[in-house]
Amino acid sequence: MKRLIKIITAVLLVSLLSSPAAFAKSDNAKESLVAVGDSIPFGYNLGQTNKNPAKTSYPYLIGKLSDLRVRNLGVPGWQSDQLLTALQTNQKYRQAIIHSDYVAVTIGSNDFLEILRAAAAESGGNQVLFQQLLQQKLNNSDVFDNITQIIQEIRALTDSPIVLYNVYNPFQLNDPLHFVADAFLPQINAAFAGLAFSNQDVYLADAYTAFGNDQATYVLPGDIHPTEAGQAKLAEIGLQAFGLY
Repeated sequence: MKRLIKIITAVLLVSLLSSPAAFAKSDNAKESLVAVGDSIPFGYNLGQTNKNPAKTSYPYLIGKLSDLRVRNLGVPGWQSDQLLTALQTNQKYRQAIIHSDYVAVTIGSNDFLEILRAAAAESGGNQVLFQQLLQQKLNNSDVFDNITQIIQEIRALTDSPIVLYNVYNPFQLNDPLHFVADAFLPQINAAFAGLAFSNQDVYLADAYTAFGNDQATYVLPGDIHPTEAGQAKLAEIGLQAFGLY
């Protein structure tokens, strides 16, 4: 009798473990969004301390609106070469990408700001020389080589759709740099569009057009980072690019 009870118990246990209910947790697990890049996905200057990503940053807004788990790996100050190195060598980043269902990439703004500042410093206020230096430095920059490799590295780790954000104009309308940025950002953003369109399942989120000249609404005053309204706009175009909206 004891032997029969053991057999029945074993059969019931196997039946329970093989039933759909036993795997309900994994079947119903949320899909995940992994955001990589710089201070923009981090939500810099929206939190109290900038020690952790702001919950009002666009990755978390996308996650909330689409019921996704979010891994926000944005790092303030990062340029394209730093993100590329992390994706190539840092297991935290690599594992996050491997287990992703959606990937958002926001990188390049700090590269271009550095180029802009260097050209301004070297030109000594000479506007003609400034424009020449700016174009020269843009042409010699390896930022798009880095972003190309970033996309390739992500694609080697996952077949998840990738949304690539381009660069919005971070300068207020009353800042002379606003018009300088508007002169070269279309050229830069055309290259972002080319990268998106030439890679499978990579989609462009056009932050430049979305922000337009509404920096007073979308960019923090005296800063270059998005306001909460700016982050909400970035979430909106990200949702559209992913096809989740």
